[in-house]
Amino acid sequence: MRKLLLLVLATFFIHELLAQTSAQVKLSGTYLGMPFERFVERVESETPIKFFYKIEEIEDLQVNLQASDTELRLILDQIFVNSGLTYTIDASQRVWVSKGAKIFTDFPTDYFQVRERQELLVNASDTLGEFDKNKRFVIGKASDNPESSTAILSGVITSIESGNPMNGAIVSEKVNFTQVATDKDGRYSLKLRRGRHTIWIQNIGGFQEQRQIELRGDGVLNMSIAENVLSLDEVVVSSGALSNVNKLDMGVQSISIAEVKRLPAVMGEVDVLRGILTMPGVNTVGEATTGFNVRGGAADQNLILYGNSTVFNPTHAFGFFSAFNADVVSGVELYKGSIPVNYGGRLSSVLQVDPKFGTKEKFSGSGGIGILTSRLGFEGPIGEKTNFAIGGRTTYSDWALKLLDDEADLKGSNIAFYDINLNIQHQIDEKNILELTSYLSQDDFQFDLDTTYSYQNINLALGWRHFFNDELEGNLTIGRDSYDFGIIGQDNPLNSFDFGFDVNQLFLKADFEYRKSENHIFKFGVNAIQYSINPGSNKPYGSESIVIEEELSEEKARELSIYFGDEFTISERFSVSYGGRYMLYQFLGPMTINQYVDGAPITESNVIGERTYGDGETIKTYHGPEFRISGRYNLGNRSSVKFGFNTMRQNIHLLSNSSSISPTDSWKLSDSFIKPQLGGQGSVGYYRNLARNTLEFSTEVYYRYMNNLLDYRSGANIVLNENIEQDVLNSKGKAYGVEVLLKKNTGLLKGSIAYTYSRSLMRTSDEPSVEKINDGEFYSSNFDQPHHLVVVANYELSKRINTSLNMNYSTGRPVTLPISKFDYAGSERVYFSDRNAYRIPDYFRLDFSINLEGNHKVNKPAHASWSFGVYNILGRSNPYSVYYVPENGRLRGYQLSIFANPIPFITYNFKF
Repeated sequence: MRKLLLLVLATFFIHELLAQTSAQVKLSGTYLGMPFERFVERVESETPIKFFYKIEEIEDLQVNLQASDTELRLILDQIFVNSGLTYTIDASQRVWVSKGAKIFTDFPTDYFQVRERQELLVNASDTLGEFDKNKRFVIGKASDNPESSTAILSGVITSIESGNPMNGAIVSEKVNFTQVATDKDGRYSLKLRRGRHTIWIQNIGGFQEQRQIELRGDGVLNMSIAENVLSLDEVVVSSGALSNVNKLDMGVQSISIAEVKRLPAVMGEVDVLRGILTMPGVNTVGEATTGFNVRGGAADQNLILYGNSTVFNPTHAFGFFSAFNADVVSGVELYKGSIPVNYGGRLSSVLQVDPKFGTKEKFSGSGGIGILTSRLGFEGPIGEKTNFAIGGRTTYSDWALKLLDDEADLKGSNIAFYDINLNIQHQIDEKNILELTSYLSQDDFQFDLDTTYSYQNINLALGWRHFFNDELEGNLTIGRDSYDFGIIGQDNPLNSFDFGFDVNQLFLKADFEYRKSENHIFKFGVNAIQYSINPGSNKPYGSESIVIEEELSEEKARELSIYFGDEFTISERFSVSYGGRYMLYQFLGPMTINQYVDGAPITESNVIGERTYGDGETIKTYHGPEFRISGRYNLGNRSSVKFGFNTMRQNIHLLSNSSSISPTDSWKLSDSFIKPQLGGQGSVGYYRNLARNTLEFSTEVYYRYMNNLLDYRSGANIVLNENIEQDVLNSKGKAYGVEVLLKKNTGLLKGSIAYTYSRSLMRTSDEPSVEKINDGEFYSSNFDQPHHLVVVANYELSKRINTSLNMNYSTGRPVTLPISKFDYAGSERVYFSDRNAYRIPDYFRLDFSINLEGNHKVNKPAHASWSFGVYNILGRSNPYSVYYVPENGRLRGYQLSIFANPIPFITYNFKF
């Protein structure tokens, strides 16, 4: 009996001694603004203490204190003040955190060993489907590579509703915000420290989910998450709050279709490209056009891709509508700073429009009926391995054009267009996928009854994606892009004409991505393009026409590019992306070209002969490298600085006498006289998330230089000019500016404020030229608009009613004006100012819309919504241009405004 009593007393004293040892653990350090989870990790790494708690009870708890050899108990007492939390420290140096009552810690001796055996083990080869977010999963084996303190968590994110991979979902570790975005196949790979983690999965524009894991070694975690089905037309322009600070690229904006739909749109049409105009550094080239300028570049310096296909004219009806049907688009990305190494061919930006391939689970449809256009689309599976998406749009009324200003040339015009998209995806097996994307559009437009304009886009691409292994993926794409326009004039039967132009290109792309390790992602590949351009032809139209037939020689060229890039994670804070492209361009025969006096201006008087080249013969070769580098350094959990520099080459030019893309503009290949455009851009940015990641702030500063730009002599003729080199001027350009963006992504009120200060200047180059614009000094380009402010506000009155307000202000575009008159040789002449020395009045517009949705029952056979709104609600007469017409011997000036009145719209949307 005495021995038993001594044993009990000894056990008691040992227990108390251990408890005192745990309680007397002392800490020193500064813990300011630190999430509790990170505080725990730091304590566990420095002491034998282990913490246990529920994630949902401490996720908002922050630690703000300084300790100097302070007992752990005193620190915990201070952390948990007024939090409703309490804690218990047991004899094994474990801290049990709970809400309310303390946790009893007298567990059986084998309790944790039993729990260990009952945990769900997930090896590197295992996969998971949908599971409970409150469970904890053990990933990998501790015996794998035990000397490493880190491991790789990888997997695939799919949609619960459709089963399709989720592109662009953000997978993030909660404490350190280590994150990665899923690729087109929903794949991700994340390097983390071994141990317990909370993983966040954010579907941009949708719900955020979390998973609890214990990472013991490399392993696979496949997750199915819900998409946002509660709001059929949910819209916030956002690139993802979690990625604002930590993503490597700068000057990149992503927009989901759900985000675009809430923006007030002219005539009620959902417009993908108008969503781009809410971003800093992006401005419209004029009212009623979806052409855009990026950081001081011309509209033709933007590479616009639908999948892998190049769209040369991204508009309908002379710019009233975007060419892209939102029902067959899954997302949009605009690269205006750090251009990825796999893109090339344009100087300013790349707009990547991703096609939708439909769901694999069930057949569904969607559409809308508006006052001017209607659309209808279907998507779903074809068998077990194939899925598709098809959509079409058309217009059926010209009444809206009657609302245009009485002075506008468009008043009384007629418009008609349609477009069709068909996308098919077929999964051959686990390692091979085939994808077909196609786009067809047709536009017809009449200024009056005598002249008809028509233009057409045709794009077709077939892609094969092959997964060699878990590390190497390859994509092979072949396709054809075509654009043509025609004008039929019937003003007088004797001079009726049929004018036409077309551009075609065949392309082949081989792109590869190799994930050698957790620190390197290599991208490399080859791109080839075969150009064929008909610069223009004019033929008689009708039997009575006496028009003389003209046709310019066909232009041919080939372009070959190879590229290599690496995304290198140097540390948790610092990452860089670097790489290069090398482009070879050859202008080809058959063609006869003029020979000019060496070193003299290219004019008709300096022609000294001609030279004829045979079919396929190389006339002129250009080649050179392009460099890309960008980097990101994290200053903390919520802020980072980024930098980027890239050079670009562009071999195809738009011949245009306006600042916006027009269907009558013609494309011109670089030749012996017109050199490829060259440019480079450097930028630096600061990014910060505020108010617990509910606000995103970013500011970027950039500088661009551009060489071999095309400007035109005064009075230049760009239509059917077989010697166009005599009327163009080789010019240089520079652009610089500051962009500021503040964005709110959560709450009832969401929106963004985007401000840009920018300048875009040009000057005639120092090469011999027949004319120097503005005496060879820098002057404002046609799209130099220093101040640009866009405010977007979305307020959710309820789950079924939301409103949107859009405000747009910009400095007026430059213009050349007559400033005096004089007599010469007995007649009155007008003297004009220097080119672009004046500006039209500033632009200001306010739009408003309200969206009404039906109930949100998921099992409903169909969902419907209504959109009402007013474009230019203030009825402001914003000038599109200023022009002068001689009348009765006097020069009279006019201001053209496209939408000088409020334009109401109503659209009925449905989905089944």
